[in-house]
Amino acid sequence: LTGDARHIFVQGDIGDAALIANLLQTHRPRAVLNFAAESHVDRSISNGKEFILSNIVGTHTLLNSAMKNNVRTFLQVSTDEVYGSISNGSWNEECALSPNSPYSASKASADLLCLAYKRTHGMDIRVTRSSNNFGTHQNVEKFIPKVITNLIKGEQVPVYGNGMNIRDWIHVDDNCRALHQVLESGRAGEIYNI
Repeated sequence: LTGDARHIFVQGDIGDAALIANLLQTHRPRAVLNFAAESHVDRSISNGKEFILSNIVGTHTLLNSAMKNNVRTFLQVSTDEVYGSISNGSWNEECALSPNSPYSASKASADLLCLAYKRTHGMDIRVTRSSNNFGTHQNVEKFIPKVITNLIKGEQVPVYGNGMNIRDWIHVDDNCRALHQVLESGRAGEIYNI
């Protein structure tokens, strides 16, 4: 979208209430999609504070500003990590939340906060919970780029636990198509596993 007049890039802090309010008042978007998140499980375990500030307090800042500025739809982009671990099968949207890390607990908290804004304020809130994304330009700290980079460098590939963990992955383009579908056709108060 570079060069498209409909696209602007603003670098800022999701917790900066004045910045968020100014952007919403100036541009009057019909929807807010909250992609902002601290998202690395290992870093959340060593220091969870930034995850709490970004994922919970930042989401609260966005919700308040979206409500005050009459944003029609708020799409919370979350993670399947909020469900915790499962030995077999899969989760559905009705499954209980059972986060295993400060990261997933902060995302679960943000999801619940969003759904509370739906119930309390009648906002059109939709929550998506995607599996792990992969694609070009992903930060090297993420698992797939880290494995590839380590193999290229001749370094050891990280193994978590006993190496028997199974993870779901979705290409970022497929995830974005699903998010667009939820934005265009989803219903207020609904959760969508992707």
